[in-house]
Order: sequence, then C-alpha cells, then structure tokens
Amino acid sequence: MNSFFRNTVSALLISVLAVSVAGADDFAVGDLTIEHPYSRATPPNAPVSGGYLTIRNLGGETDRLLGGEAAFAGKVEIHEMTMDGDVMKMRKLDDGIEIPAGGSIELKPGGHHLMFMQLREPMRAGESRTATLLFERAGKIEVEFGVEEFGAGQKGHRSGN
Repeated sequence: MNSFFRNTVSALLISVLAVSVAGADDFAVGDLTIEHPYSRATPPNAPVSGGYLTIRNLGGETDRLLGGEAAFAGKVEIHEMTMDGDVMKMRKLDDGIEIPAGGSIELKPGGHHLMFMQLREPMRAGESRTATLLFERAGKIEVEFGVEEFGAGQKGHRSGN
C-alpha cells in the first residue's frame, strides 16, 4: 500500500473514531469535548436557570472556560456554589474555570455551573436552548442544552438516557 493511500485511510479512520467517541448530545471544539449539556426547566417568570455539562480536555495544554452568551438569556456567567455550614453561597467566577490538560471538569448542581440570567422565556422540559461558550484557547462553540425536568442531575436521576 503506498504512503498516500495509507495516510488518507488513516486520516479517515481517525475522523470516524473522533465522531463515534462523541455521543448524540456531545460537542467538540479544538481539544475539548463537551458532554451532556443540559439545563433545568423553570416555572413561569423565573429569572435564572442553571447550565450543566462535562468538559474534557484531550490536549496537552490547559484551557479555560471564560463565559458565554445566549439569545434566551441576558447574561451567561460561570458560578461556584459552596456550603459554609448550613449556608449556601454562590459567587461569580470572573476569571472563568480552568480545564487542565488531559483532565476534565464537571459543571453540576451544587458545584460549578453556568447561570443563564435574565431569562427571556421559560425553560420547558423536552425543549432545547442554544448557547455559545467561550474558551481562552479553543475559542467559541455553539452548544445545545437539553431542558430536563427539575431534579435532573441529582443523584440517581438522569432523564433522557
């Protein structure tokens, strides 16, 4: 087999494997894979909703999630929730969140998460919303967040799978 043919076949196989690794609700940009992005349904007139996902960095360099934007929300911020005794504290992470080389981060209820603020419409279970995430190295990527019933992501619960 000549080297041109072998290289072409190798490139095609790598492309097919990369696509098959990502699930139906996964997205990729650069060395990053974004897995199972979802948000929670909200009651009418709720001003905020959370965004949750896992980001895997398959590359050799650290990247950073800086924030995002969405047509359905006035702001998209990265927040951290912590407990101080019996008091829940939430704060905006102005510098974003680091995704280590060869590592991953999970944005989940009760921890780091996206905050979709100033919602322009209710989030209804079964629908989806598109947001653009901004990374320091990888740039921008459009991600579709499935809207799941309230309680999604809690221990023992994962709707739609």
